Amino acid sequence: MGFFQRFKSKMPTREQIHGNRWLGWLAPWLGHPRLWHWSRRGVAMGVALGVFFGLLIPIAQIPLSVGAAVVLRANVPAAAASTLVTNPITFGPVYFAAYRLGTWVTGERLPEHAADPATARDINAEAGIWERLRAMGKPLMIGLAILATLVGLVTYGLITLIWRWRTLARRRNGRGRRRRVEDEQE
Repeated sequence: MGFFQRFKSKMPTREQIHGNRWLGWLAPWLGHPRLWHWSRRGVAMGVALGVFFGLLIPIAQIPLSVGAAVVLRANVPAAAASTLVTNPITFGPVYFAAYRLGTWVTGERLPEHAADPATARDINAEAGIWERLRAMGKPLMIGLAILATLVGLVTYGLITLIWRWRTLARRRNGRGRRRRVEDEQE
């Protein structure tokens, strides 16, 4: 099984998305066939939206990415599945990188304890995740916005290029096979 077939098999089905309690409000609009079609533009836009919302927002990523996919006529399963770019394993590094990017862009200095993760863990041991995120404030939000936008755009471009390259390679191989068959038949 090729990469594309494995990728498609991991995507949520139409029934799973229709049956999701968080996506019920989108049911009237989820019937459009373009939302389920596997086209270059639809998949690239869906993955880019999913990555964008997956990086930008810590909660309700799937409903927001599916809502944006409906509005922009992107592939809904690709949008829903690609929000998983942030998960319990990647959440910490992504948010730390976004915070560092935000402090670099805004010019704010990192607190002394932020440079050493062990010290930061000890200082913030009793603070919950939301208190820690709120304390990071402006640099984190700016870093997340920049990171989500850049990674979303790069993802769209890469999927478009790879899709185009595979299409051209298939066409080239198909022509070569047809020529060989025609030569053999003569």
